[in-house]
Amino acid sequence: MKFKFLSLLLIVTSTAFSQTDAKLTAKLQDAIKGFNGNVGIYVQNLKMGKTVAINADTLFPTASMIKVSIQCGLMDKIEKGEIQYNQKLVYRDSLLYKGEDILGSFKDGDTIEVSKVALLMITMSDNTASLWLQKLVGGEYINNWLDQNGFKVMRVNSRVPGREAIRAKYGWGVTTPYEMCRLFTMIRDGRAVSEAASERMYRNMGRIFWDENALSQIPPYIRNISKQGAVDASRSETVLVNAPHGDYVFSIITNNNKDQRWVKDNEADVLIKKVSALLWNYYEPNSKWKPPVGIDKYMLNE
Repeated sequence: MKFKFLSLLLIVTSTAFSQTDAKLTAKLQDAIKGFNGNVGIYVQNLKMGKTVAINADTLFPTASMIKVSIQCGLMDKIEKGEIQYNQKLVYRDSLLYKGEDILGSFKDGDTIEVSKVALLMITMSDNTASLWLQKLVGGEYINNWLDQNGFKVMRVNSRVPGREAIRAKYGWGVTTPYEMCRLFTMIRDGRAVSEAASERMYRNMGRIFWDENALSQIPPYIRNISKQGAVDASRSETVLVNAPHGDYVFSIITNNNKDQRWVKDNEADVLIKKVSALLWNYYEPNSKWKPPVGIDKYMLNE
């Protein structure tokens, strides 16, 4: 109870004393001008506390970003001793989510540790792995964890009784840019499940394969954690950057996108890169780093 009270106090305190960064807000509003769809952005400089909020409390689809919530539910069960991190699971063909997932290439009866399934869920965004872990933990359990930790709207929708209507509108999960950033900040501060569980999650989230958008605009030697989401009409990314002059976190989510092409110059993907580059150069104005000429051919991850 004491830990929960302190967590809530930290949330209230950080919100109460946060200041809007008017200069950065203007830059981001200019960056998203003319986008053919809906955009939500939340940014916080975790050292100075200054924020930017553009449709930051608007509901958006999570797409694969909901997998961070699944990870939290999993870690909560591990913390309670109900699941072991190195516990072996038996794969069944009934778990397959059709697509190009690594886990989907397993044969019925193959075994794999929970730790590796969790890594595939976060690093590769493997859908079969993610749905397997959601089933293991329970969608309602994950949503209860979110509720108990003060998340008002972030929820798993898919395969959770009673959430069929909201799933039809938002898909697998629903969130806001602000709540995505809040979850990332909790993990960074060691307040998600426990300090030890948070550290394990931080390590997993720093090993992302899908680095062609926001992460491509941050120097490769700068540590960060992230999660990406993508469906036809919505592209999104949340990133927490351990920048030299102070950590910052941002979430950009788009929806109802006119451009639904799965190509590298998709309008939303280009916007995510643009916002990430803008933030890096804003917070690190003396940085000499730029994406090297010719890097594009090495960023064709799909």
